[in-house]
Amino acid sequence: MEAPNQGSNALFILLGGIMVLAMHAGFAFLELGTVRKKNQVNALAKILVDFSVSTVVYFAVGYGVAYGTHFFVGAEELAAKNGYELVRFFFLLTFAAAIPAIISGGIAERARFYPQLIATAVIVGFVYPFFEGIVWNQHFGIQGWIKSLTGSEFHDFAGSVVVHALGGWLALPAVLLLGARSNRYRKDGAISAHPPSSIPFLALGAWILIVGWFGFNVMSAQTLDKISGLVAVNSLMAMVGGTLAALAFGKNDPGFVHNGPLAGLVAVCAGSDVMHPLGALVVGGVAGAVFVVMFTLTQNKWKIDDVLGVWPLHGICGTWGGLAAGIFGSKAFGGLGGVSFGAQLIGTAMGVTWAVLMGCVVYGALKMTLGLRLTHEEEFEGADRSIHRISATPENEVNW
Repeated sequence: MEAPNQGSNALFILLGGIMVLAMHAGFAFLELGTVRKKNQVNALAKILVDFSVSTVVYFAVGYGVAYGTHFFVGAEELAAKNGYELVRFFFLLTFAAAIPAIISGGIAERARFYPQLIATAVIVGFVYPFFEGIVWNQHFGIQGWIKSLTGSEFHDFAGSVVVHALGGWLALPAVLLLGARSNRYRKDGAISAHPPSSIPFLALGAWILIVGWFGFNVMSAQTLDKISGLVAVNSLMAMVGGTLAALAFGKNDPGFVHNGPLAGLVAVCAGSDVMHPLGALVVGGVAGAVFVVMFTLTQNKWKIDDVLGVWPLHGICGTWGGLAAGIFGSKAFGGLGGVSFGAQLIGTAMGVTWAVLMGCVVYGALKMTLGLRLTHEEEFEGADRSIHRISATPENEVNW
């Protein structure tokens, strides 16, 4: 029975990897639909190239940092057990590569291309896997220490904190160090609106992310015998909760409506295996409302030009998800138990602190050395023509 078991597990996690890989197309189209037309090509290119850099770096360095193993052995050894360890790497790589894809949306329209690739290499090679190893591979005995204090380990089943909060809080220093897009906030106090360039592409990106997220969450079991229908239904309930809350709080705005389900899914990741579906609905609803409120505050009152709202969406909603797992995962709220709010508070705070610190270090160093931002002229012309020498619709620019 062992050989069919191994093959089933390899296929199971491979399908999960493919579904999360598809989510990167969602990141690309969500960004493409949100930025102005002169930056659409750049949005597509960034996500694909960031993923490629992430793959090489995570294969060579990052996976070893997180899990203490490497792939510099013969192919015969790598193929053992139907290559399960290789496809597990593929699955976990898609998580790691989500970090630069998240950051990309915050720094869109004015960030230089190659410095961001360097940031991607550092983040995926060390910053992310360092924390990943602590939470998911018992590094440094920190989980044991948290358990000794609170009675439970920090629980993050599918990455509300490990992936999303980390990505969102890494993005915040990058956004602040870059500064707002030119003419976004005028000296007279007026705010120049930069509406989405394509609601259909924005919606397409959101839908691709929503569908792929069921691989992100359900396949986090990593073996077929641990699959849980509870995770699937909790993901569904959080998604619709986020949608409905964003609809209500966002006053029918389609940008909020399509980001609301993503907020709900971000928040439910951590406790999707232990919550009751009604708890997941509440967690998603809170996340959808939080996203709308915090996006509005950051853009209009605090004048933080986070283009796709990745700090509110991933950073804050991911933080909420880490804490919510300790509330709605408890038996008092209909969950399976085995979680502690104290443990969730400690683990979440550690993730946020690590992300902010390393965001300041990585992007601060790049700003002081290579520079992070396009010139005023390049930004005015748009990243598409300045970096890639072509626009999204070049046929419209031909002089017949």
